[in-house]
Amino acid sequence: MRRAALVWAGAALVLAAVAVGSARPEGATDGADGAVDDIGRLPMPDLRGRGLWRVFTALDARTRLDVHDAAGADRRVLWPLNWRVCTQYPPPGTARHPGGRLVVGVLKKGEPCPARVAAARR
Repeated sequence: MRRAALVWAGAALVLAAVAVGSARPEGATDGADGAVDDIGRLPMPDLRGRGLWRVFTALDARTRLDVHDAAGADRRVLWPLNWRVCTQYPPPGTARHPGGRLVVGVLKKGEPCPARVAAARR
């Protein structure tokens, strides 16, 4: 029982370290040109086609990330390394707020984006 508690405590510390390490200080640049608008907001990067784990590590720790299955099968994402982003809202290039919300539609790696989703993402 003590060993299980130590393993869970270690896992919690690792997750906390990853969350702190992925947070960016205020004013950090992101995107191709690193442009920041006059209020200090950064543009939303294009996340489509990226692995879901990269999305988790690229965002500010305060950003709320909502993930759903783009195929409409209502599958749950248990292992982010096996999924990639097919859709995103807000779209790339719009101003993002540090504590804002991002909605991504994901599919398992190797699955093509459905035709209705591929047409809508352009």
